[in-house]
Amino acid sequence: MNKSFKYPMLGLFIALLGLGCQNDDTYTFAEEENLDNSLLEIINVRLGSAEALVLPNNDYTRIPSDPKNKITLEKVTLGKFLFHETGLALAPKQEESKGTYSCASCHHVKAGFQSGLKQGIGEGGIGFGLFGENRTVNATYDLSNIDVQPLRSPTILNSAYQDVMLWNGQFGGTKSNIGTESEWTEGTPKENNLLGFEGVETQAIAGLGVHRLVIDSDMIISNDTYKNLFDQAFAEVSPSERYTKIQGALAIAAYERSVVASEAPFQKWLRGDTNAMSETSKKGAVLFFGKGECYKCHSGPGLNGMDFHALGMGDFKEDEIIGFVTENDKKGRGGFTKNPEDDYKFKTPTLYNLKGLQFLGHGGSFNSIKEIVTYKNEAVPQNTEVPNSNLSPLFIPLGLTEEEISQLVYFIEEGLYDNNLNRFVPESLPTEQCFPNSDAQSKIDMGCD
Repeated sequence: MNKSFKYPMLGLFIALLGLGCQNDDTYTFAEEENLDNSLLEIINVRLGSAEALVLPNNDYTRIPSDPKNKITLEKVTLGKFLFHETGLALAPKQEESKGTYSCASCHHVKAGFQSGLKQGIGEGGIGFGLFGENRTVNATYDLSNIDVQPLRSPTILNSAYQDVMLWNGQFGGTKSNIGTESEWTEGTPKENNLLGFEGVETQAIAGLGVHRLVIDSDMIISNDTYKNLFDQAFAEVSPSERYTKIQGALAIAAYERSVVASEAPFQKWLRGDTNAMSETSKKGAVLFFGKGECYKCHSGPGLNGMDFHALGMGDFKEDEIIGFVTENDKKGRGGFTKNPEDDYKFKTPTLYNLKGLQFLGHGGSFNSIKEIVTYKNEAVPQNTEVPNSNLSPLFIPLGLTEEEISQLVYFIEEGLYDNNLNRFVPESLPTEQCFPNSDAQSKIDMGCD
């Protein structure tokens, strides 16, 4: 039976049912038929209201936005194209890669807007496979030219619910990064923080430069569709400043903020569809907000949170690294802030749409959700370089049974999986190029001509 939960009436609802939490660490179900009420109650007890977890469904006014970059349909429409546009790859280090990669090369829908690899490859990559797993390094490239991510590529999904970006949070000139101004080094991508935008916008601006993706007036004006899209998205901006990298990046950021997993079963359940999740998912959700205490790190509608935690997870294995991974990369937040207390702390990622991914953790050291849940349940660090003093106080044994681990994993895999992310992908591009990649092998893999 479907029903709409009435959050303001929850206190009376609970009193009538006689349900309750025993303490902060354990939670008892009432009866099997009251799983919905048990889950609703524990969310209310932990968070104050289940509404705090609802992702907006087609409502840009409820998605967090940068005060300097209001989300509009026109910006999102333009940004969706630009994010996937291989035609922006106009300044590669090697001519053969011209027009062959895009932002979506490392953040594509087939992998939940992450990469199908441990390390995403932009310029210098060839091939795609089924979900990005077969992208490899072009043999004509050496390590100094290859455009490869030093850590696992984070997803753009639910990124509106984080004010800084990347695993170390280095992008963003507001909020969490106030006090880090000394590290906004001139001549590096971090200097874009000086523009005063939040993380999503700052990363979009910096990323275009880092990956040599070109947005300029010549490129835009030569394509009638793009010119019209820019005119609609930035009508208030003077023509002399309208067709620029900054405006294009702001459109990309608006699009990225719009990519939310609002059609996941848990989201449908939160909006009142009690049939959206199975009994096993509901039991796993009760564990998530109860005994497992997952919500303490994975918070907010995106289940990602704003904090950085050291959980002792492993880095890339030395014999598997493509390119170079620096000590600063390995130190996470501390590598950016230069504060030793921040060493080995990494930004909390969203838990939505992780099903089917082959690599998890900042160093891709886990191959399944169950491996990570088991790891957190046992709380024995993988990385012996992480001092115990830096480990998060939340990294403690959870005491979950095998059955409870299975239930929790099922909730994360199934309850948090939005199977309709293709709604955020264009059917085609204004340039008519293939995407997310447009090299010869990718075209074959994707059946794109």
